Amino acid sequence: MGKSRSVLSGSRRDRSAITVQGFFPLLFAGMCWHWARWGIAFLSAFWINEVTDSPRMVQLTGTTMWAPLLFGGALGGVFADRFDRLRTIQWQLAVLIPIVAVIGLLEVTEQLSVWMIYPFLMFAGIGWVGDMTSRRALVFEIVGTKKIDNAMAYESFTLASGVAVGNLIGGGVAQRLGIGEAFLVVSVLLLVGFISLKWVPRTSFTDVAAPKTESSTVAELKAGLALVRTNRALLSILGVTFLANFFLFSYFPAVQRIGDRIGASPSQVGLIAAMTGFGMMTGSFIIGMWEPKHRGRAYIGGVAFGMLMLMPFATSNSVPMAAGALFIAATGSGFFGATQSTLVLTTVGSDMRGRAMGLLSMAIGALPIGTFLLGEIAEIYGAPAAVVVMASTGLVLLILWVFTHPELLAMGRSVDAAATE
Repeated sequence: MGKSRSVLSGSRRDRSAITVQGFFPLLFAGMCWHWARWGIAFLSAFWINEVTDSPRMVQLTGTTMWAPLLFGGALGGVFADRFDRLRTIQWQLAVLIPIVAVIGLLEVTEQLSVWMIYPFLMFAGIGWVGDMTSRRALVFEIVGTKKIDNAMAYESFTLASGVAVGNLIGGGVAQRLGIGEAFLVVSVLLLVGFISLKWVPRTSFTDVAAPKTESSTVAELKAGLALVRTNRALLSILGVTFLANFFLFSYFPAVQRIGDRIGASPSQVGLIAAMTGFGMMTGSFIIGMWEPKHRGRAYIGGVAFGMLMLMPFATSNSVPMAAGALFIAATGSGFFGATQSTLVLTTVGSDMRGRAMGLLSMAIGALPIGTFLLGEIAEIYGAPAAVVVMASTGLVLLILWVFTHPELLAMGRSVDAAATE
């Protein structure tokens, strides 16, 4: 018995991505990015809500920030396969850091206007495309197939921590110091992430991340888009991703309005929003420890559970009830997030991983459309009713999609070998 335990322990250590040189600083940079990204989303929605008191304008912050994923995802995937991925990530942060700082200074000096927020969120969304396509593909190249489950569980955990910490920073710092000061804190987080990239060894990925090719960008873009037609398993994954982002995650900006309805303070609104992160962290931790044999089923089940539990969150009448219901819903989202990139990256060959992640980012780009639709429903019927309508509709459509595209149900670790051949 002792011997089998030792073997199992050793095999778990062998699958640990933390032991791979360069993974930890890359993961830390991603964590700083996620903290900052969610801080930007929270602060922008909070400021717009304070200034306009309009559900439509609040939801439009989410629509704007996530729009680049829909319209630029495929092109970002081509860049990830064509250019040095590390340098792409560095440039992304180098451009965004001063922009965030300027927004903070404008708010502190009371010169920030509503029209400035939306172009700013567009720049932040472009940064998200770069992170999704370049940094996630770079993680795979550094850790390899054997450790990708563990690496992506860590990735999902840091993303979830961003939802929690970013919202807590936004709500807490905004209440104590001010919204502008909170933006300045976010710019410092991005700077720390930028510095940590200096410890990612370029030799680990240069040969695969920036291949020399004579094909044009347009040709590579077409080849990436063609994956939707030729890879049924990838199509099944992308369909679930689309439904999750359109119907499940579109509730994010509505937290502000639901918080107002139950009389929550700014810090309490931040706490409620942070439950998304804490729940996703819990779900990601479970996936990391469990390492499910059937990734596809965990992926689908997480989305279904999240949609189901959004309904009691939307209809809650107190801060503890709202926070608790959202935490439980987000645990399902953690299952979804921890398996998403792994499923995509192991379904295609090494030369198409960036473009596959680009297609994934386009499916995630359904989020701005979903947030816009939820905002329009909320403008007429209120945020709670809008969240319930979106979640229940999404649950029905998810069942129909899986019934007509069952490839995802059969996907587990067995696809890894095929993907790497």
